Amino acid sequence: MKVAVYPGSFDPFTNGHLDIVKRSLEVVDHLLIAVLKNSSKKNLFTIEKRLEIVREVFEDDDRVKVDTFSGLLVDFCRERNIKIVVRGLRVVSDFDYEHAIYLMNNKLLKELETVFFMSKGENAFISSSIVKEVASYGGNVEDQVPPTVHAHMMKTYENNQ
Repeated sequence: MKVAVYPGSFDPFTNGHLDIVKRSLEVVDHLLIAVLKNSSKKNLFTIEKRLEIVREVFEDDDRVKVDTFSGLLVDFCRERNIKIVVRGLRVVSDFDYEHAIYLMNNKLLKELETVFFMSKGENAFISSSIVKEVASYGGNVEDQVPPTVHAHMMKTYENNQ
């Protein structure tokens, strides 16, 4: 059975992320979405809320599990005996960063392989940061995030005003 991990902050989880998950599941049997605890970012949602939201998105798919991690991804993978990392590439500039991460991960854990999925055209412009920015000013991001995520975002922004 092939199991892969898809790491990220997922704040919020977008349709771009959803597309990468769906396409990953055509290649692997199970996918573990690993939500990064990253205190250096200004998060819209707490780690607990992000876990809850991503679990809601995949509540009907038992091939997808959601967990959290901090520290090195290679340690997370080693502890769970995961050998495949899934990453998405939106634009060419993502490649340099992701390639450097791949090289470092491979140096730290030789058997860890990274599989890159290119974003589909309709998702190439979507980033969590842009979605948060647009939504914070009342812009419509409904077509850029799953319905569950959109509902949580709108509730959060309404409560913060």
